[in-house]
Amino acid sequence: MTTYRRKSLLLALAAATGATALTAGVPASAAPKDPTAPAVRLSWRPCAQPGGPATQECADLPVPLDYADPYGRQITVAVSRVRSDRPEARRGTLAVVPGGPGSSGVDRLTRKGVALGSRLDGAYDLVALDPRGVGGSAKASCGLSDEDRMLTSLRPWPGPDGDVTENVARSRRTAEACARDGGAELRSFTTANQIRDLDRFREALGERKLSAWGVSYGSYVAAGYAQKFPGRTDRWILDSTGDPDPRKVARGWLGNMGPGVEARFPDFAAWAAHPDRGALRLAERPEEVEPLILSLAAELDGAPRKSNVAGVPLTGNGLRQSLQNTLVSDASFPAFAELVTALRDPKVEPVLPPELARPLSQEDAALMVAVVCNDVAWPRTSTAAYGRAVAEDRERHPLTAGMTANAMPCAFWKTAPTDKPVSITDDGPSNILMIQNRRDPATPLFGALEMREALGDRAVLVTVERGGHGAYLGNGNPCGDATVTRFLTTGERPAADTTCAG
Repeated sequence: MTTYRRKSLLLALAAATGATALTAGVPASAAPKDPTAPAVRLSWRPCAQPGGPATQECADLPVPLDYADPYGRQITVAVSRVRSDRPEARRGTLAVVPGGPGSSGVDRLTRKGVALGSRLDGAYDLVALDPRGVGGSAKASCGLSDEDRMLTSLRPWPGPDGDVTENVARSRRTAEACARDGGAELRSFTTANQIRDLDRFREALGERKLSAWGVSYGSYVAAGYAQKFPGRTDRWILDSTGDPDPRKVARGWLGNMGPGVEARFPDFAAWAAHPDRGALRLAERPEEVEPLILSLAAELDGAPRKSNVAGVPLTGNGLRQSLQNTLVSDASFPAFAELVTALRDPKVEPVLPPELARPLSQEDAALMVAVVCNDVAWPRTSTAAYGRAVAEDRERHPLTAGMTANAMPCAFWKTAPTDKPVSITDDGPSNILMIQNRRDPATPLFGALEMREALGDRAVLVTVERGGHGAYLGNGNPCGDATVTRFLTTGERPAADTTCAG
């Protein structure tokens, strides 16, 4: 990684100018154009949803299936906007970049638009797009069986004793199915194309620059956009960021989840052992909670429990996956405690969390696999080598039981990446604010620090003394929320890396 270094006065002046250059009246003709881009005019239609912004609109944006052939076959991606209700205060457009891979930007704008609009007080039009393969955008399918589309199958949880034979077989047949049935659409599901699609959206909006709020995987997309198009970035928020190492990308993110879960779990343990929990109190002391969870998972490994969903028992890996999902937010703690409480009574039939109750759709399963496999080539490793890696990882991180070191379909992917993963550097304007929970189970702080190091003087990092995944408007931390809002509305950013108390 590069080291922090001071930027020139010229670059500092350029960054300061860029923070205020975007105005409400920039005509489409003034926006920088891709000379290969066909002219696009968006046809907006109302699409407000209950609980979302009343003025939300949606449209379909045509984009090239293959940007190497810009006038060839076109597909569409779904886009959405919420226009500023204070035109006189508007200073630009803020793109909400979703996580995943697999999350919908349109849905995130629906869920966060009211809170975001209230915070920003008319300073921005809010916009988002559904990445290829997601929501209302062009989709693909690999034709997988129901069994192979369960979340505990798409996540490479090993067998009860750590055996990886079935994982390797499933990963191989998934890769073969995607090569056979996915088509050109599936091959186009890449981070590089999401970055290109976002810039095509900018052009269609007629904007010289965008501001952005990227969360989780979306922060990697946003960082890649800032690297590829630094002159088109205004104020840039990277929220809950992974290690950008271009040699690994998603393979590194998966591996980082083991220590991330271990660092986050004590928050749940302390909550579950608190005397105020009543019937949901799982232990008298926090240190007793992890052995309880591990013991229940081991029991379910040997004898899966009949659940409320016919034909879908709760397995040990199901319990582990549910825990991993739970640690994303404190708000999920009670539901997981209820599940554990039910498992302690052999007469109670546990109620499966929705994410474990049914297979993912064909389209969601294909997208979940395709982006991580299309972005970078994964090593071709033997079954025995995976077995050794899983055994070591199970010993080091028992709560994730070797899943984060196991075989993915990417190890058997049939097509080579069409684009090299972006290398994040410190070349570009100093207009990035990073925000990160200290105990993030999905994108741990140590990975975000690698992104921070790579960006150098372009960025400032705010570390929030909280657990969970997603910081801004995500965990109720007044300091973190105010710091991001202040930067987006005034351009004021902490002078150096700082922390926000929990």
